[in-house]
Amino acid sequence: MIDLKTDSRKVKPGDTFIAIRNVARDGHDYISQAIENGATKIICEEGNYSVETEIVENTRTYLDEYLYENYYPKIKDMKLIGVTGTNGKTTICFLVYQMLKKLGRNPAYIGTIGFYYKDQKKELNNTTPDTDLLYEMFLEAKENGCDTVVMEVSSHALDKNRIYGLEFDCVAFTNLTQDHLDYHETMEKYCNAKKKLFSLTRNDKIAILNGDDEYASNFANTQNNNIFISTTNGSCMINSMEFSHLDTKFKFSYENHEYETSIKMVGRYNVYNFLTATLLVHKLGFSIEEILKLAEEISAPNGRMEKIDYKTNSIFIDYAHTPDAVVNVLKSAEEYKKGRIITIIGCGGDRDRTKRPLMGRAALEHSDYVIFTNDNPRTEDEHQIMNDILEGLNKDNYEVIYNREEAIKKGIELLEENDILMILGKGHEDYQIIGKEKHRFSDKEVVLENINQYFCNSCI
Repeated sequence: MIDLKTDSRKVKPGDTFIAIRNVARDGHDYISQAIENGATKIICEEGNYSVETEIVENTRTYLDEYLYENYYPKIKDMKLIGVTGTNGKTTICFLVYQMLKKLGRNPAYIGTIGFYYKDQKKELNNTTPDTDLLYEMFLEAKENGCDTVVMEVSSHALDKNRIYGLEFDCVAFTNLTQDHLDYHETMEKYCNAKKKLFSLTRNDKIAILNGDDEYASNFANTQNNNIFISTTNGSCMINSMEFSHLDTKFKFSYENHEYETSIKMVGRYNVYNFLTATLLVHKLGFSIEEILKLAEEISAPNGRMEKIDYKTNSIFIDYAHTPDAVVNVLKSAEEYKKGRIITIIGCGGDRDRTKRPLMGRAALEHSDYVIFTNDNPRTEDEHQIMNDILEGLNKDNYEVIYNREEAIKKGIELLEENDILMILGKGHEDYQIIGKEKHRFSDKEVVLENINQYFCNSCI
């Protein structure tokens, strides 16, 4: 694998350690530990050490160039697909991954829910890992026979140049709505960061774009072969949609052909997600017809409108943690509801505060009742987070329960005939971050524990 180490804990005798300065820590502070672990060479920006030392102006730039020169030639023949946008990246990439596997390719997936290839699944700390970890994953995938990598590309990764040297055969834009403004500060800067992906294309330069998003034109780089998905004016036209709590049926037209299909996913936005995945795979050489044959066999990843049946009710667990995502999933539930919609939602601590009241209003507007609760408060005061969420609310159809487990229990207790319970914000996550500590916590596990208790009691 890569012969430079950026983590002193991973250094073994004979390794070279390169000291990288990040926001949270400075690699120079760990040089002594790296030497203790056996490093025989140090690459850094300053200092004098007991082993061979190379001083460079910028260690991050040095690392990026070193990785590109020494390792990119080994992976460049793999097909590379990159997907960016505020919402939908994980679903699209996971759909592409499933489609390609069933069509006989050997894909790898890199993103929010981990690093997947063949029967391997590894957790990741970031949606798009740092450059050295990313290159290591590419090399691992290549060594295990993978011919394609589909990856989520975050705005942070693009802004910090974590994908240095990579070029993409196909790219896709999902949508752009408010998120990460604690980092990017403005929507313009957020948009500009994501736009960078569309200048990194190669070969046929395929770009699949959600043409119904107001920011779509920003991503239509003239060097690319742009394919717009739209209900009004696009290369791929959505002609009709029919929704239920079990599936979504829709018709679409592409290249003078009309198609009809059904997917085991709910919500209008999943039509766009599925079509984006379909066109990405199509542009790798597969016909639309053979891709659509797989529609009933593939599914969204865990925690994306994941449905649990309970008596006459439907309980959905979803990762929605932006104002737009909250509106989308709740509107999806509104399209087929028979009873009430009860929503459980919170906002993360140490993150964009300006989206909190927007999420609070979105939840109240599209729900019959809302329970506001904690969602990874991190080091921020939970009461400050809640005050931000509740700011300016002009309805009283809600209550506050800070303990997330208790909030979920209360939500289940409130369910009446044909109600829908929406548990939003954490999705697939199996932890709650309180302070700086991760505590084991899963929305799904809490739900199953409580409804199983009901079924057990009803059998007594």
